[in-house]
Amino acid sequence: MSKIYTKTGDTGTTALIGGARVPKDSPQVEAYGAVDELISWIGVLRAHKVSDTQAALLRRIQECLMTCAALLAAGDNTKKKLPGIAGNDIDILEKAIDAMQNNLPPLKAFVLPAAPPAAALCHVARSVCRRAERGAVTVARQSALPENALIYLNRLSDFLFSLARQLSADAGIADDYWLPE
Repeated sequence: MSKIYTKTGDTGTTALIGGARVPKDSPQVEAYGAVDELISWIGVLRAHKVSDTQAALLRRIQECLMTCAALLAAGDNTKKKLPGIAGNDIDILEKAIDAMQNNLPPLKAFVLPAAPPAAALCHVARSVCRRAERGAVTVARQSALPENALIYLNRLSDFLFSLARQLSADAGIADDYWLPE
């Protein structure tokens, strides 16, 4: 039986794909760590009340995010062939966003995250997605990162926002707008 622990990270470093060792608080590790967290939050969202179609799309999103994490974890000198984010993956998100937006009332102000629980989880995932995107931008300035990975993360946060609004509408709950006085 192989052990889950290797002890190679006990001194605060970790290996990138390709073998290069970097500090665990490096921008690359921060970025793919945020993507990993996002994958988990989307898993929590899948475990809540969403339609079978939404659950299938969320699973596909998790797969694409695994690809994003791998791209972020690749060292510049890696010789390993990695998958990419296809333009079709971005198109799927855009079509889903457009379909939801066509069913929803126009936005009147900023939306405060609220019920139902699945919608609130979408907002948590959306904010984590934005953090992952910021981290990916930092990595892209320092090393090669396929442009579609950045585009995907940007579009995904829009998708999660739209899905939150759709889940609220499906539950008969109106958007809770922030209307400062």
